[in-house]
Amino acid sequence: MAGKTSPWSNDATLQHVLMSDWSVSFTSLYNLLKTKLCPYFYVCTYQFTVLFRAAGLAGSDLITALISPTTRGLREAMRNEGIEFSLPLIKESGYKKETASGTSLGYGEEQAISDEDEEESFSWLEEMGVQDKIKKPDILSIKLRKEKHEVQMDHRPESVVLVKGINTFTLLNFLINCKSLVATSGPQAGLPPTLLSPVAFRGATMQILKARSVNVKTQALSGYRDQFSLEITGPIMPHSLHSLTMLLKSSQSGSFSAVLYPHEPTAVFNICLPVDKVLDMEVVHKELTNCGLHPNTLEQLSQIPLLGKSSLRNVVLRDYIYNWRS
Repeated sequence: MAGKTSPWSNDATLQHVLMSDWSVSFTSLYNLLKTKLCPYFYVCTYQFTVLFRAAGLAGSDLITALISPTTRGLREAMRNEGIEFSLPLIKESGYKKETASGTSLGYGEEQAISDEDEEESFSWLEEMGVQDKIKKPDILSIKLRKEKHEVQMDHRPESVVLVKGINTFTLLNFLINCKSLVATSGPQAGLPPTLLSPVAFRGATMQILKARSVNVKTQALSGYRDQFSLEITGPIMPHSLHSLTMLLKSSQSGSFSAVLYPHEPTAVFNICLPVDKVLDMEVVHKELTNCGLHPNTLEQLSQIPLLGKSSLRNVVLRDYIYNWRS
């Protein structure tokens, strides 16, 4: 039920019970992830999505969490809670500038030097006795200018936040206690965020993807031939997609094509994470043996992502050779 018919939308007591049960489920999932009995899971809120990955996946030796899209307000709230995080795409693209001497400056360093230059300029004006004729920017103006870059990337792929290691547990507590995590209006009013996982967890229910098959006749050189299509809808997680390709590869004699329609805000989860060291894949696979994934799928998901901010759009297999487009 949703919208006006939702019994919990205006019932504070019921909402409290729902959030309490959700918190238990969320904590259960995190503990499974920590003990490597769950490879990854999603927290889907009405404003953003969080992807938690177990240590060993995506080339990282630590538990990681990616949040997208984010806003300056959310990032500020996380900082206030003591959550250490990075903006991996900002570091990549760049707020970097080459100085005349060839030294590379980050955005923070560049801004600091700019502020120093301004102070020197006004000191010089004071010496000339004309400082009163020049309006010096007030503290608020300077602060707004500094925050401009942060605000500009809100809701964009570049706003993706990366949390690593023990900070993911702090993020867990932050999300559990975050009042704005639940919508106050609309079809999701009063409902806790959705938890999606490839393995069972406390309070979970098993959901199946919707599938529809179609058989059509297409014209060929020798007349007409049958062409079969399979349409699958729902939250198709990475392990499901890989399992489907393995199934079609064997059942269709090494030839098939697929068109994919991703959830755009989560395409950025394919970015390459900063890696401190190269992992021993044999050890990773051994430690994640009981995570619930097929060994071939585990091998694929433990590799460093290569798609960047994009996601798969088309996959074609011809004579057992894959081609894809993002």
